[in-house]
Amino acid sequence: MNVHKTDLAGVLVIEPDRFGDHRGFFAETYSQRVYAELGIDVFFVQDNHSLSAYPGTVRGLHFQAPPHAQAKLVRCGRGAIFDVAVDVRKGSPTFGQLTGYELSAENGAQLFIPAGFAHGFATLQPDSEIVYKCSDYYAPETEGALRWDDPAIGIIWPLQGDPILSSKDAVAPLLADLDSPFVF
Repeated sequence: MNVHKTDLAGVLVIEPDRFGDHRGFFAETYSQRVYAELGIDVFFVQDNHSLSAYPGTVRGLHFQAPPHAQAKLVRCGRGAIFDVAVDVRKGSPTFGQLTGYELSAENGAQLFIPAGFAHGFATLQPDSEIVYKCSDYYAPETEGALRWDDPAIGIIWPLQGDPILSSKDAVAPLLADLDSPFVF
């Protein structure tokens, strides 16, 4: 297993080992013991599975506020996505900064995103499936979001044309308007 630190403390890119032969491959995508040894000592309580039919679909940037803040372990089971984490912790030296990586069924990479970060992704291929673990249950009353195209964040999305957005994501607030519930 290869683990890479990112420019944002706590956000990790994880490349699980794959064992392949003429039939395909096998990969252990999560082991509580192994991930705790990596410093990811998080108790995951919920798995989510998302399908985006069209390339150029953007979902995010989302977070849940305390007391239901979520750490996430994200991977792409089919297709490919550009996955992004944005630091929204007040007082953090990297507040408002981002890190982004391509996650695909082919590369098998995962992104670990601790609580205190907004998360989003853009699909790069048709019928992309995203599978992710969460450290707290879905609590809609604690949902928060940031604009996917906030110039203060400056995400360079690898899109061909206009994105496909939900109505909620299209009108999410800017980082400058966020009274972040997270403290570094």
